[in-house]
Amino acid sequence: MLTYPIAGKTVFITGAAGGIGAATARTLHSRGANVVLADRGIDAISALARDLGGDRTLALSVDVTDRAALADAVDHTVDRFGGLDVVFANAGIAADPPATIATIDPAMFERVVEVDLLGVWRTVRAALPHVIAARGHVLVTASVYAYFNGMTNAPYAMSKAGVEQFGRALRAELGIHGASAGVLYPGWVHTPIAGAAFGSNDITTRMREIAFPSLLGKAIAPTRVAEAVVRGIENRSARVMVPRRWVPFSALRGLLNPVTDLIAERHPELRRLLRRLEESAGPTGKSPQTNSPR
Repeated sequence: MLTYPIAGKTVFITGAAGGIGAATARTLHSRGANVVLADRGIDAISALARDLGGDRTLALSVDVTDRAALADAVDHTVDRFGGLDVVFANAGIAADPPATIATIDPAMFERVVEVDLLGVWRTVRAALPHVIAARGHVLVTASVYAYFNGMTNAPYAMSKAGVEQFGRALRAELGIHGASAGVLYPGWVHTPIAGAAFGSNDITTRMREIAFPSLLGKAIAPTRVAEAVVRGIENRSARVMVPRRWVPFSALRGLLNPVTDLIAERHPELRRLLRRLEESAGPTGKSPQTNSPR
């Protein structure tokens, strides 16, 4: 028996234009949920809404750094569907190309944190009164980078560690209201946000091959994450880890993190590649901003 069947529930999804967000919207819709597709790219989410069918979908152009826009989007959701049961705070970006802390454009570093961490906070806070009233569920997207060394990806990893703590605290606090929260920890997923580690950047692709050997370095399809997300919501799971091979690394992080940190610090080829990455950044260290869907 499912703890929280999704059919008939209204789910608000940020970062819905592609990747995990779009795949999850499709899966939720197929299970009978009303889906609210929130993203900056209105064309993409409008096309997805048309593909899914208009009766149980709503496409809204929303920037998760804009508190007022999120409040308006939640109001539109409630007006359309009569309530809001589940919020999936999934919008995220990463610096492209990847860079070290010493060379990244400070504006880019702060932009990633603004979207990936504070965007989650703003999304959840806007939806929370309705989720509490419905005794619903909140799911926030972290990553295996919440506990794995984030070299060349520090603002992303820093944000995901913060999202994990946010989700854990929220779950404890929502219990008194009969609501719940969970944290999603995807590993590598075939989405644009992972492109630099899978061929679009030779240096970071090689670094991924060294730091994430064998199965840990293999990417999975967004549809696989979507299935895990829906199961997690329907079971009010505290943690959704996908693929499951990452579970021991999270459980044993206190023992494994010092070892993996030491490898990251001392591995000769990783050190050489880090130097190449810094040299490729040039004297300004500036890199273009990306808003690739996860």
